[in-house]
Amino acid sequence: MRGRFITLEGVEGTGKSTHLEFVAQFLRARGKKALCTREPGGTPLGERVREILLANDLQQMDAVTELLLMFAARMEHVKKVIEPALQAGTWVISDRFYDASYAYQGFGRGVDQKRIAILHKNTIGDLEPDLTFLLDVSLEVSRQRVEDRGDQDRFEKENSEFYTNVRNGYLQLAEQHRRIRIIDANQTIQVVQSMLKHELEQLV
Repeated sequence: MRGRFITLEGVEGTGKSTHLEFVAQFLRARGKKALCTREPGGTPLGERVREILLANDLQQMDAVTELLLMFAARMEHVKKVIEPALQAGTWVISDRFYDASYAYQGFGRGVDQKRIAILHKNTIGDLEPDLTFLLDVSLEVSRQRVEDRGDQDRFEKENSEFYTNVRNGYLQLAEQHRRIRIIDANQTIQVVQSMLKHELEQLV
């Protein structure tokens, strides 16, 4: 039986990494094989691309160049990790997937959504998540959590206008796709994970 594909999305500081492991543990406790991965990254090539994309000395990277790098890493990720795992019956949980490109490069950078959709179709085809958790926090909470973590990468150093656009973009995507569940990540970890558990129980 084919595995299921779950993604976690949201702006910086939403706790995706913490909640990613919670989702995996929930699934494993119910007898599912679960694989955690991330974007950009997930493969040796993807991790190299990640280093480029997050590098602070490349702050002026062109928006379309950034988009192309994201999808190059994503195509490798799908072909080498995600699709083989799903075919083997493993449930895959990814910290970001293609929704991030529509939110960050589309709404954030201003790349035309149709251009992103064409690239999307030509690289990864019809693959889409079975369930997406949009971990949503206020921009004030997001910025405070990022600052508390210390060293910031190229994306974390973006201004408030950029992140306002990205967050609004994510919320628009949630209105368009029933698979996206908005989770109020301003709450405590325990409350957030209780909401995640409720949604996961319905899927499992």
